[in-house]
Amino acid sequence: MIHDGERPVMQRGLPRAGASLPRPGATGPRAMAACAAAVLIASSTTASESTASGAASPRRVPWTTSRVVGTPDPPLPFVTRPYLPHVELKNPVFVIAEPGTRHLAVVLQGGDPGRPSRVVRIQEGQSSSSPEPFLEIPGRLVYGVAFHPGYATNGFAFVFSNGRTGEPERTNQIQRVTVQRQPPWAVVPGSERVLIEWRSGGHDGGGMGFGPDGLLYASTGDGSNDSDTWDSGQTVDDLLGAVLRIDVDRPDPGRAYGIPRDNPFVGLPGARGELWAYGLRNPWRLAVDPVSGQVWVGNNGQDLWETAHLVRRGENYGWSVFEGSHLFYRNRRRGPTPVVPPTFEHHHSEARSLTGGVVVRGGRLPSLEGAYVYGDHSTGRIWAGLHDGSRVAWHREIAATPHLITSFGLSHAGELLLTDLGGGLHQVVAAKGDGGGDGTSHGSGNGMGAHGRGTAAFPRRLSETGVFASTRDLAPAPGVLAYSVNAPGWADGAEADRLLGLPGDSRITHAEHRGWGLPDGAVVVQTLWFPGADGSRARSRRVESRLLTRQDGRWAGYSYRWNADQTDADLVPAAGMDAEVERADADAPGGLRRQRWRFPSRSDCLGCHSRAAGFVLGLSDVQMLRDHVQPGGRAAPQIQALAVAGFFADPPPKAAPKTALVDPFNPAFEVERRARSYLHANCAPCHVEAGGGNARMQLEFVTARDRMEVIGARPQHDTFGLRDAMLVAPGAPDRSVLLHRVSTRGRGQMPPLVSQSVDARAVALLREWIARLDPGPATARAWKTSDFAGDLGSLPGGRSPSAGKASFKKVGCNQCHRIEGEGGSVGPDLSHVGQRSNAAAILESILDPSRVIAPEHALAEIETVSGETWVGRVESESNGTVVLRPVGADEPVVLKAGDIRVRRVHPVSGMPEGMVNGLAKDEVLDLVAYLTAGSAR
Repeated sequence: MIHDGERPVMQRGLPRAGASLPRPGATGPRAMAACAAAVLIASSTTASESTASGAASPRRVPWTTSRVVGTPDPPLPFVTRPYLPHVELKNPVFVIAEPGTRHLAVVLQGGDPGRPSRVVRIQEGQSSSSPEPFLEIPGRLVYGVAFHPGYATNGFAFVFSNGRTGEPERTNQIQRVTVQRQPPWAVVPGSERVLIEWRSGGHDGGGMGFGPDGLLYASTGDGSNDSDTWDSGQTVDDLLGAVLRIDVDRPDPGRAYGIPRDNPFVGLPGARGELWAYGLRNPWRLAVDPVSGQVWVGNNGQDLWETAHLVRRGENYGWSVFEGSHLFYRNRRRGPTPVVPPTFEHHHSEARSLTGGVVVRGGRLPSLEGAYVYGDHSTGRIWAGLHDGSRVAWHREIAATPHLITSFGLSHAGELLLTDLGGGLHQVVAAKGDGGGDGTSHGSGNGMGAHGRGTAAFPRRLSETGVFASTRDLAPAPGVLAYSVNAPGWADGAEADRLLGLPGDSRITHAEHRGWGLPDGAVVVQTLWFPGADGSRARSRRVESRLLTRQDGRWAGYSYRWNADQTDADLVPAAGMDAEVERADADAPGGLRRQRWRFPSRSDCLGCHSRAAGFVLGLSDVQMLRDHVQPGGRAAPQIQALAVAGFFADPPPKAAPKTALVDPFNPAFEVERRARSYLHANCAPCHVEAGGGNARMQLEFVTARDRMEVIGARPQHDTFGLRDAMLVAPGAPDRSVLLHRVSTRGRGQMPPLVSQSVDARAVALLREWIARLDPGPATARAWKTSDFAGDLGSLPGGRSPSAGKASFKKVGCNQCHRIEGEGGSVGPDLSHVGQRSNAAAILESILDPSRVIAPEHALAEIETVSGETWVGRVESESNGTVVLRPVGADEPVVLKAGDIRVRRVHPVSGMPEGMVNGLAKDEVLDLVAYLTAGSAR
């Protein structure tokens, strides 16, 4: 059995009457497993059957009392039904009505070897199940099609694609094809003509549409796969991360298209005149309303936020300084125009891959007329919003579907359609009638389960959930399991009891890493309580029960607030709530003190219980590989108990004890294991691959130390004013951003959600861990240029530029400087610095960065007539004002010219001194050799 020295978490679940335990003296694995099962699931088993060895083997009792069905939220007004269901469409990604016909054009995903991207036609109302071929493009991913406003006569169609697929160097292109104006209405062979092309190695955008002005609008991504590697979001000297506006009818000399003279960046030195707006990550789908002329894009976010934008002339949507309206890379250089927040924004708890939509026209859905309708590929949810040209008149969720939404479109008759990557077209219709809707619900989204909204009397009190036999006694219902974890998450000082309910005979799908897979109908409950004054359960106070449930393949979270007499708990509103709660404190007047408490919103719940983390956090090997202790002190291994009782679809493999977390505050374990257990429980839900944390750190317990990207790593986003900051500075807690974030509440706090109080024990633990980390070679020395006399003349010969590149990243130069197409943009681009400076000058700029400061990278120091002094970067100057972003500040300050008494260049560089003092002499020389090599690398 595995004890791991953890602090027992006592549960109130008691053995059912008649449940047998192994006979005294029984030994061996089978007897141990039977004992384990009897202890862990005593409340969920019937009388035991006798085995050949005489030991007991408990039978599982189905949980049949669950009333956690549906949702407490009002019914949504729209559902979906199959559209032209007799037509077989495999992996559709785009739909558009072909002008002058009764056909829809549908793009079918391709691009793989032997599977070209295809555009097919479907005749609305046809009886044939085979779509007509229209266009095939091998070796390229086709994202969308647009038809020329004069298509009826000129036959021009435009295709947006990326390729060649599988190649490391790819391009996006928009090409024009000509379609015959008589049967068989085929694409004229050889009519393909590439109009515009640009490089893209990742986010491609892919939206197109003609405006009432006859110009073609197209959306482009930032070209990279993660964190705007090319730093293209805020630049206007390329075509990336933007919306383009070009004239396909009046080409400029030397181009296949024209640049409209009224485009916002025409005439700006170095800017691309094709740009209409910029600052987008991956604008997946673009729509132009033919009535209002509004241009809309749906923009895929990265870590936490998905956005939709009403696109206007010259606007900057912030990526990658911002993700939506939230800071992402604080210190990256900003574009030439102010950042404009998104029109609509969604946290990753409700959207994970936004699919842009269309503006509804045609009168078939009167309540949506003129509204922009869009959805989410991952969650299947659909929203609509009406913008009257000056403000958002309304915005709301209108449907929840099981579809993998890849596009929206309008039929010739104005029906609202969507493509589902899982197959087929679907129509959005009103659930209870909305003009053209028939009020019926067919197929998906038919009002059942979690996404039907309001079809069941969702439990408004904890006692109504069917999870408890008695909420007063916190006793679980038959079939509900009590369990415990190795490393509880921080809950502002509260302890937790945990319960799991699986309906009927449904089973767990084991996953070796992260959360186990639970079936539909599963319910997980965590009840948080404050201990009594003596630290025990006596006179304890329950605060909150958090309920997580899987319905119709999707997870949802709900909070319940315990009442004053501790008999029941009431459902908290969807937006969550802030309150003060009482807890025992022997030093407080009357033995009680009040504490701020945040009851999480529905979105907050799924901010941590994310897809990347496996949704359930405690139900995982690293947390469950331990004994569970019942009142009376009997303990036995949990995972083995669950397997014996038949709760797994397949028996899980035996896990090694060293892969399990430990109690972070048990000194019996070495400090690194305890610290990493704490980080796993509290930080790894976001800081995993594709999680919600935009740092590169990987904080799962099973991650090898050299892959954590935290120890000795430079912060990508903010140093919080710490000198020579690292995420974790070995041997130097006070230079460690991770410790700073855990130690504070407010801006930059960790964990970022719900918590109102600092975990003082965790701060002490992490401080001890960081202090004990080997800092490696002591500071080699405070290097001076004289230390390298005679070493620089032969550079880069005889040195290792590849080792210098590693040092460039090690000391954090890449956070501010770009080189070889990667890195930050606060400081100058160093790609060709070797052509501008010699080795001695490069070394001097590293060791004494304030000696010579390039004017374009200098900070400004401003004194006002009121006596204030500001130091920061000037972002813009106009209309008698200076917009200055102070060093380390989230928001800029706007200073009136008349209020400025003195303005000077700040004599200290934004680049800190001593960055290479931790490098050995050879490492410094390799770094200089790397920079000196320049384009010769």
